Amino acid sequence: MLELKHIAKTFNKGLANEVVLYTDLNVEIKQGEFVTIIGSNGSGKSTFFNIVSGNIRQDKGKILFKGMDISNLREHKRSKFIGRVFQDPLKGTAPSLTILENMAMAYNKGKFYGLSRGVKPEQRELFSKELAGMHLNLENKMDVKVGALSGGQRQALSLLMATMITPDLLLLDEHTAALDPKTSDLIIDLTEQIVKEKAITTIMITHNLKHAIQHGNRLLMFHEGKVILDISGEEKKKLTTEKLIEQFNSLNVIDDIGDKLAFSQM
Repeated sequence: MLELKHIAKTFNKGLANEVVLYTDLNVEIKQGEFVTIIGSNGSGKSTFFNIVSGNIRQDKGKILFKGMDISNLREHKRSKFIGRVFQDPLKGTAPSLTILENMAMAYNKGKFYGLSRGVKPEQRELFSKELAGMHLNLENKMDVKVGALSGGQRQALSLLMATMITPDLLLLDEHTAALDPKTSDLIIDLTEQIVKEKAITTIMITHNLKHAIQHGNRLLMFHEGKVILDISGEEKKKLTTEKLIEQFNSLNVIDDIGDKLAFSQM
């Protein structure tokens, strides 16, 4: 479904703080996969998402999506088939608008529409049903402004909005990192439910090793702009925190992961 071929990316080229991140990055994501991505800060995870979504442009290489070259396609064009949920839930919602108004925007993505006044009764009923499925009582708060919600409620709404019109590809950019452990687990379980029900090809960046191991059917590890670990299938199912740390040790990158391994105890 998604292919990144020979991607190169350098930041601050020609300056004293030049950073060469990718020299020849090659990644292929197949239809229906749920891929988790781990790696230390600066390993290239977020830049990977930014290049896939069109937020930044690669210096060299091609990006193919369902066989179509989207290398030069602008971000707003890619957003028609790529959904993204950020670490900060306010990036995926409009806090000054109500839940109903936010959902109307997501539902009418790419169309001309009104907000609450233009929401048809059947649409309100649909939104209420979608919200009820999350078991957070948001269906009874549809006229409440999103800025008044808790972080977990906002993130759940962001996830729902990103998948309401089922995207071909869903990018989850550390979308549980800003939440407390209990809420984080709630959101990750909700993520698993939505991804399975809608059969969405998904890529999730996480620093939580438990989430990386327990969810998805494939795991990639980024390090210094390269994919140095690719585990899937039965090997992924049998993966444990201890085995993953052994993999880190065998690749001589354990020191570079540093305190992020603390998540292995969560």
